[in-house]
Amino acid sequence: MVMQFQPTGPAARVDQVAFDRRELGVILTLYGRMVAAGEWRDYGISHLSDVAIFAIFRRTAEHPIYRIEKRPRLRDKQGQYSVIAMDGQILKRGHDLKTVLRVLERKLIRAVES
Repeated sequence: MVMQFQPTGPAARVDQVAFDRRELGVILTLYGRMVAAGEWRDYGISHLSDVAIFAIFRRTAEHPIYRIEKRPRLRDKQGQYSVIAMDGQILKRGHDLKTVLRVLERKLIRAVES
């Protein structure tokens, strides 16, 4: 598991976007099912000033195959959640995290059918 640790303390969290407990629960439920299917192996989480990223890896030493991003500034526009493929293509964007993650659940269905 690859994790990026940020400094702690009141001043360190002022301008930081993060996934809340409910959002992480939804993401990790899907992640666990994909690991059990043998599709995914590792993940990393980054909390930056304008975006929180959950990166998904097939192997530890490569680029993420998918990124789940939370951008609160887009909340009133196209939605704060998005799933982005390795090539930078936005696969799905929206206001509801579960709905956005359905694009990845389709891949789980294909993995089980194979």
